[in-house]
Amino acid sequence: MTRGQDDPRQRLISTAADLLRRRGLSSTSIRELSKCAKAPLGSTYHYFPGGKPQLIGEAVTHTGQHIGKLLAQALAAGPVAGIEAFLANWRSILIESEFKAGCPVIAVAADDSSGEGEGLPLAAAAAALQDWERLIAQSLTGTGMAEADASATATLIIAAVEGAILLCRAAQSITPFDKVSRLLILQLRQHAGR
Repeated sequence: MTRGQDDPRQRLISTAADLLRRRGLSSTSIRELSKCAKAPLGSTYHYFPGGKPQLIGEAVTHTGQHIGKLLAQALAAGPVAGIEAFLANWRSILIESEFKAGCPVIAVAADDSSGEGEGLPLAAAAAALQDWERLIAQSLTGTGMAEADASATATLIIAAVEGAILLCRAAQSITPFDKVSRLLILQLRQHAGR
């Protein structure tokens, strides 16, 4: 077992992220999280005294940072290769999960129904999305693209990828993702080079 799996707090965060990507925010309860993480319900509130908003916020932050690291590593090869790798990763997740897994960050952004915790989950989602956009925009400006165009293109990429994930889950098909991926890469090659 890895250290993260032995740590009950980290196990709760990882379980929350998994439930968010598979079930969404409304269907992710503290009781279900505790059960799936094999943690006593009381320990959930011990580690997360702010309750569900705190736990979900931390799960989204953790996921956002993890995806950000993967994206930064992929973009080191340039924006086209980086986005191709990012798309390939999401394509694999969709197929391997039989279209049951989406993005935990978007699950929260689409349904911040908690109404508690001073908007912690939604703020965490916004921060993650902004970080991903910043990483993509920086990679694009490195190719000589104007800053405003790079920022707009990064927003378009994130919106297109996340939207394609949702379309695939609804259609139970990879076709929408493949269509979006093809057009994104075509546009990137035209505007950012190889």
